[in-house]
Amino acid sequence: MLSTESASVIRATLPAVGGALDEIATRFYATMFAGHPGLLDGLFNRGNQAAGVQRRALAGSIAAFAGTLLAEPGTRPDAVLGRIAHKHVAVGVTEDQYAIVHKYLFGAIADVLGDAVTPEVAAAWDEVYWLMAGALIAQESRLCLEAQVRPGHPWRQWTVVGRHHETSDTVSFLLRPADGLPAPEARAGQYVSVRVRMPDGVHQLRQYSLSSAPGDGTRRITVKRISGGGTPDGEVSTLLHTAVHVGHELTLSAPFGDVVLDGSERPVVLVSAGIGCTPMVGMLEHLAATSSTRRVTVLHADRSPDRHALRSDTHRLVDELADARYTFWYEERAEAEPGSRSGRMDLDGLELPGDARVYLCGALPFMRRVREQLLAAGVPARDIRYEVFGPDLWLADATA
Repeated sequence: MLSTESASVIRATLPAVGGALDEIATRFYATMFAGHPGLLDGLFNRGNQAAGVQRRALAGSIAAFAGTLLAEPGTRPDAVLGRIAHKHVAVGVTEDQYAIVHKYLFGAIADVLGDAVTPEVAAAWDEVYWLMAGALIAQESRLCLEAQVRPGHPWRQWTVVGRHHETSDTVSFLLRPADGLPAPEARAGQYVSVRVRMPDGVHQLRQYSLSSAPGDGTRRITVKRISGGGTPDGEVSTLLHTAVHVGHELTLSAPFGDVVLDGSERPVVLVSAGIGCTPMVGMLEHLAATSSTRRVTVLHADRSPDRHALRSDTHRLVDELADARYTFWYEERAEAEPGSRSGRMDLDGLELPGDARVYLCGALPFMRRVREQLLAAGVPARDIRYEVFGPDLWLADATA
């Protein structure tokens, strides 16, 4: 709980600090990487750094946390931090690194805001930071304990035992633990980090959802090759597509992620676009493997049927379930998929089951638009869960 004295200071300075957070985060990352260049090797996504999305996510999370402390002073805003904690343990963040972040973050605040950072202001924001850090450290310790991994060492070697082209730009990799020991427990909807060494010697990490049921000794990840669009090609996805084949080994983290299929009997609605279908297919496989009788509605939007990864898996799994149906939307060549709809996903007039738990995954503009439609259709916000690939810019945009 934020102290009364600090709360009044944070309330007075949040607009100014919040307005400068992007500049502060830019300065923070530049000075921290200059002082600790090793952090770029295997911890931070340099593609996100170059695009600026990581600093926006950091700024958004700090502002959201501070705002929650003020708005709900009697509660711990763990919901704001849960997603961040899962990401941290999946990439190997350790407790000592919070002190490094503190040093350079507060140096950046002083550099950007200058004389406005009085001792009282510095002390108040210091309290906010360590409340946030302390809550994250506690959650991350618990997650590591549950996953039976040491903090900072979630890694294990996996052998590629199968490789399948889903579409022209999407490949699935079937993996088995290289040591022959049982696979770690996972929940439908979770992801793993994949750690690879790039040609320049720097390690990079990316998160990929498990696109298969988590119950047996293998895991499947489905990777879309990122290319074009005026931005650099995805270096990790390109390497996986071109250089990883059956018999090769990959370094994977234990599974993490807080957007997981609940264990109730309520109806479930799985909504996705593009490669956002991967956690949804993992959930479908789990439902089919457990002979679930839940009412399941699958809604997916894509460029065209031939670009729709795991489409045949979705058909098969829906057919295996006792009470499931799907609706697909395609921007091009919708006639190639009987019963599909043309254009972008539009829920207007679509019958949704009452009391449903809804899961969203896809690009942020897609999820915002669909979430608005769901809310307008009467789905409570508490029943809509979403997964984000990369830094959670939803938080950043919500505080802009």
